[in-house]
Amino acid sequence: MTKSRQPKRAPLYTERDRINLRWLWSCYLRQKLPWLILVLLMILAQGVVYQQFLAMTENGLRVIFDSGTLADLVQVCVVVFFLFAVRGLMSYLVPRITIWVSNDAIFQMRRDLIDHMMSLDLAYFERTKSGEIIQRLVQQTQSLGVFIGQSVANALRDAITVIIVSGYLIYKNPLLFTTAVVVLPFIIWVMNFVSDRVKITQGEAETELAEYINGIEETVNGMRTVKIASQERVEAARLLKGTGHIRDLMNRVQTTQALVMPSIDLSSAFVYVLVIGGGGYMVLSPDFDVDGAGIIMFLLGMVMVFDPARLLALFLAGLQSNMVVLDRIRRLYDEVPTIIDAPGAVEDFDTGSDIVFDDVVFSYSADQPLFDGLSLNFKGGEVSAIVGSTGSGKTTILSLLSRLYNVQGGQVTIGGMPIDQLHLRSLREAYSVVAQDIVIFNNSIWENIRYVKPEASEAEIWAAAKNAEIAELIRQRGNATVGPKGAQLSGGQKQRIAIARAFLRDAPILLLDEATSALDQATEARIKSALDRLTRGKTTIVVAHRLSSIADADRIFMLESGTLVESGKHAELLEQNGLYAQIYKAQKQGYDAR
Repeated sequence: MTKSRQPKRAPLYTERDRINLRWLWSCYLRQKLPWLILVLLMILAQGVVYQQFLAMTENGLRVIFDSGTLADLVQVCVVVFFLFAVRGLMSYLVPRITIWVSNDAIFQMRRDLIDHMMSLDLAYFERTKSGEIIQRLVQQTQSLGVFIGQSVANALRDAITVIIVSGYLIYKNPLLFTTAVVVLPFIIWVMNFVSDRVKITQGEAETELAEYINGIEETVNGMRTVKIASQERVEAARLLKGTGHIRDLMNRVQTTQALVMPSIDLSSAFVYVLVIGGGGYMVLSPDFDVDGAGIIMFLLGMVMVFDPARLLALFLAGLQSNMVVLDRIRRLYDEVPTIIDAPGAVEDFDTGSDIVFDDVVFSYSADQPLFDGLSLNFKGGEVSAIVGSTGSGKTTILSLLSRLYNVQGGQVTIGGMPIDQLHLRSLREAYSVVAQDIVIFNNSIWENIRYVKPEASEAEIWAAAKNAEIAELIRQRGNATVGPKGAQLSGGQKQRIAIARAFLRDAPILLLDEATSALDQATEARIKSALDRLTRGKTTIVVAHRLSSIADADRIFMLESGTLVESGKHAELLEQNGLYAQIYKAQKQGYDAR
């Protein structure tokens, strides 16, 4: 019977950790090197102050115990006070500088993370929970900043204090110091034990916290549904369950870390007993040149060593947690955009030419193909409509046109130029989009319209608002904000903001994705003339569910499961009596029955 192998213990600091630390140093801290050197010098001064304090304490004790004068004692006291005044000044300046350095480093890190995040493909945001992104940009970067600005500086101060004071104690009494550090291997073992477990549990805690943040966001965003369905208790229980998981994980982390202090306290007690016993023997024995002042100084020195050593041990235990946080932040850079400008991308192209899908192949996943050789021709300057059942690929066509996704076969061209050879920014600036899922910011309606053209004049914004039949609402609300995601607006008001944006942007190609789906028939009739003006002279592609709204289109494409099944004008498709005609008749009967 073979013995089962024990799982190999992971190294305390992996190659990934070292790469992350080099990245942090080279990108955000190395440029602050002069300031960091200044901080190091001030910390060294603090350590020297402690060493000098020990020396002056020993001298002061000898003044008291021996035949020293009162003047000598006063001189010792003045020097000690001066030393601690210097240390106090350093204790003020060091955190001031390190906090400034760390806050600036975190500002730059967040700036770079935001820039990188904005360059990523839409697919990344569709597969990544928003809570995870928020956690990286806010909580984890802030935690890392506190660690850099305070914990590292304090740990460096403690380490230098331990080194300098230990060196002085070794110089004064190497035998007694060697006896005192016999517990060092035990302390190292405790730290390895704690750090290994903290790193594992902290990773689980970060994942659970991201889920918790995402759950809160989902509950807040869906509060209307929660209230209507009377599911407040269910949501509260779900969030409470996540809170409980985080509590349990943090209990595990902190319980493990709690082992550090009592272990060091017991070790310290053992050391002090050795120093008192061994030092007392040296004082009593004529074989050693040690007096009472020297032993008291040595005990005081050991206190100065073990107190920062305790803090240093806590830092080393917490370091593993911050290695996990740093890795989570750094992993955002593992995501790289695939939709980028090709070498030699063209900026100028004929926006009034035909837009052609030539044998296009595309799928969101390998097991769910959508388009397999789809060919469409949207004539320049005309209104083309795309209709079909849910999941037929209507909105995906618009996504491929604007390169939110790349085609996996075939090509999309404008005026014969493949769009993947066009400059991405120039391509997207050629489109005005009125989408079904419009993004509304918690600002005034006026500012929401101006979002697509920040440099627009007041006259341009008013003209766009009037064309979209929303100017009167602007006058009523003034500068009042519309709530998160436009919570204070109706669906129709949101879509009229989107239409106003399209008027203001005035791009040569217009994409309408269910542009009037949230409007009642009366409102739709009022803005139909505005939409007619908006589409005049532009290449317009309309995705619609209500077939009556696209009856005037120059060409209609009927899709079913990603395949083009019919195309032509409205009247031609009715004459064919195919799928389009069946859907149109069914919708018409539904409207007539109301």
